[in-house]
Amino acid sequence: MSFYNHKKIEKRWQKEWAKSGIYKTKDNIKNPKYYVLDMFPYPSGEGLHVGHPKGYIATDIYSRFKKMHGFNILHPMGWDAFGLPAENFAIKNKIHPKIAVEKNIKRFKEQLSILGFNYDWSREINTTDPAYYKWTQWIFLQLFKKGLAYESYEPINWCSSCQTGLANEDVEDGLCERCGTVVEKKPMRQWMLRITKYADRLLKDLEKLDWPESIKESQRNWIGRSEGALIKFPISNFQFPIEVFTTRPDTLFGATYMVVAPEHELVQKFKSQIQNWKEVENYVKKTKEKTEIERTAVEKDLLAGKAGKTGVELKGIKAVNPANNEEIPIFIADYVLAHYGTGAIMAVPAHDDRDLQFALNFDLKIKPVIAQVGSIIEIQTPGFSEAKLKSILESGFAHTGDGFLLNSGKFDSMKSDDAKNAITKFVGGKMTVQYKLRDWVFSRQRYWGEPIPLVHCAKCGVVPVPEKDLPIKLPAIKSYAPTGTGESPLADIAKWINTKCPKCKCKAKRETNTMPQWAGSSWYYLRYTDSKNKKALIDKKKEKYWSPVDLYVGGAEHATRHLIYARFWHKFLYDIGAVNYKEPFQRLQQVGLIMAEDGRKMSKRFGNIINPDDMVEKVGADTLRMYEMFIGPFDQAASWSTAGIMGPRRFLDRVWSFAQKFEKTYTKKNYYVSVAGTKIITTKENIKLVCRITHKTIKKISQDINEFHFNTAISQLMILLNEFESYALTGQLFRSEFLIFLKLLAPFAPHITEELWSRLSGRTAKSIHLEKWPAFDPKFLEETTFELIVQVNGKMRDKFEVPIAVSQKEAEVLTFMRKKIKIALGDKSPRKIIFIPHRLINIVV
Repeated sequence: MSFYNHKKIEKRWQKEWAKSGIYKTKDNIKNPKYYVLDMFPYPSGEGLHVGHPKGYIATDIYSRFKKMHGFNILHPMGWDAFGLPAENFAIKNKIHPKIAVEKNIKRFKEQLSILGFNYDWSREINTTDPAYYKWTQWIFLQLFKKGLAYESYEPINWCSSCQTGLANEDVEDGLCERCGTVVEKKPMRQWMLRITKYADRLLKDLEKLDWPESIKESQRNWIGRSEGALIKFPISNFQFPIEVFTTRPDTLFGATYMVVAPEHELVQKFKSQIQNWKEVENYVKKTKEKTEIERTAVEKDLLAGKAGKTGVELKGIKAVNPANNEEIPIFIADYVLAHYGTGAIMAVPAHDDRDLQFALNFDLKIKPVIAQVGSIIEIQTPGFSEAKLKSILESGFAHTGDGFLLNSGKFDSMKSDDAKNAITKFVGGKMTVQYKLRDWVFSRQRYWGEPIPLVHCAKCGVVPVPEKDLPIKLPAIKSYAPTGTGESPLADIAKWINTKCPKCKCKAKRETNTMPQWAGSSWYYLRYTDSKNKKALIDKKKEKYWSPVDLYVGGAEHATRHLIYARFWHKFLYDIGAVNYKEPFQRLQQVGLIMAEDGRKMSKRFGNIINPDDMVEKVGADTLRMYEMFIGPFDQAASWSTAGIMGPRRFLDRVWSFAQKFEKTYTKKNYYVSVAGTKIITTKENIKLVCRITHKTIKKISQDINEFHFNTAISQLMILLNEFESYALTGQLFRSEFLIFLKLLAPFAPHITEELWSRLSGRTAKSIHLEKWPAFDPKFLEETTFELIVQVNGKMRDKFEVPIAVSQKEAEVLTFMRKKIKIALGDKSPRKIIFIPHRLINIVV
């Protein structure tokens, strides 16, 4: 069998698999299905580095494992090729996005093909293919017809570098997620999707999913459900109340001032009544010069007790606390944002750390109204509120928990939870639920995206394009760079933009904004189930068979954006009867990053990228696959080591060498010497020992693959090979154990195992990847021996293997024969012997 020539063997089997169609998926609804999905990549110009395939290798292993268990597997791949990443690459390299995407996809596909993945390429999709985005446009039309897509002119996130509007989910700490530019608020015509209508369902249905708790928590936090009350604060002598949302209406009697956003309509409305207007006007002007991240930082500083004075009182007007009719001052402060909540807050400094720091900065009244649980006696003590106030001022921290009410009129001594509804009702407020989640800013002022299938008619308004006219294709243009004017480059294409109104047939113009990258990726998993369908989004029978996705693997960076968007679209498609299930992804598995050898992320900028092509050329695809799964726990980050990859290569070389023992079929019976060389063991005894370790390995590897513990699975394979090499067995029985070993190794190293299987099983044998996964025999898992610990006066002096059924008398005989025990006892006689079955023997002298 010579040496393992990975270059020759891997290419040969990849050609053979492609020719035979071994990985082509059939819609055989009689067999149980298993849908394994990767988060599909956007084809960047740099191609793949060794960190990218980690998730793809894992899904390949898992889908092969499931196929060997008899499941009908769907394991597809496609391309998320619209959007800013592809367009920015094209602009940078002065190439049309369409040409760039085609070139990049070809490169990605070449790189993926050499790794031996079992993708069904007949189901390949591309979000930029008109045959695909026809149905993305169709989904948008259904959203529009149901009132879930609407036009808005409110301020949105604007990236001056990308020159487009962004969804809230595309902004991280006030910066554009793509380019890191500070995002500003800019009024602009936008198309929005009412994702907020699905907030409760998106939150509630998380409990049904087998997802990492950290991802679920990220979604919960992003949706940000808050139960509270809407309460109106009148303004003295004016018919204009300020409405606030508060989660703590039980603290209303402790509200001693109000803060509104500088942009709040009240500021301009009462301009003539505000006595210090010049000061207020200057503050408003300075606020406009700040970014949202800078304004948010002020709130963080307040919470940390670091901020100085920030804000201006609106002198000349006062709000009225509706609970006790006390007049309270109104401030404007830049840490309150107009688009969050109602743009106004009631401030309760005794029970909110931020409010307390603000009150201390401006020497405002602090009034405790909640006592800690268990302090009901203190409430009845005269002077308690003063003592409580003193402790608050000295500590600098408010009491933010629940408790019993005080200084709250008829509600004194009531529990916080009970007081929330009671006080809200008392002041004429309304209990309600609000969300941090905002409607999805869906349009982009860029060229490279799906055209939005709407037209603007002077007579009919906004009119949907008839479904029969889909897809509305993106026109081929030379100048596609963003204009920065708030309009897409499509606005200058007269031939394309000018059309007729589908309703009245008069002159009309097409919508020029395009969809975001997230549009095509919000439903792509469905199209894989019926990728060639020209008449419908998908065939519902096929979707019912394949859905939901049983296992979805990808990066944690999609915890909010993609996963929330896809779940929203899927629930909408369920509501209109297009799909059969309420959730798209049943199980989710995170991928830990593979960092560069210098500990940083792999980046062309840092010059630390390792190309997978080079690794495959040097050590082979199977070695690369094994190494990336062995490098550490799958969901945790690990650093690449070019030296470390040689460990898995040496293991595969040992597998190859060991397989040479079975070139011939042995018929005569033999006996062999154990590895220690001190004891003769019969073939029968050896086979039993080998079978035992083999079946323990089957059980462990099966569990490890199911739990994505690939590193420990590979470690167990290495242990099994060590055991095989410890015995000189080459008989027919032992050959069968080695074939089991090859099946266990097959999902991890598909090329070398296919080659060895074909040689040892005969050229007419079917592929090892079509074989059944080995089942462990429980009888081999029964322990036949255990390690007996020997103690003398409670201290361990020796340990050795004994039969599982050893009696106390037999254990004593074997123990007193041990050299170490004879030395430990000397001339002392045992006074007492304690024997604990299956554990230890203790000699007391």
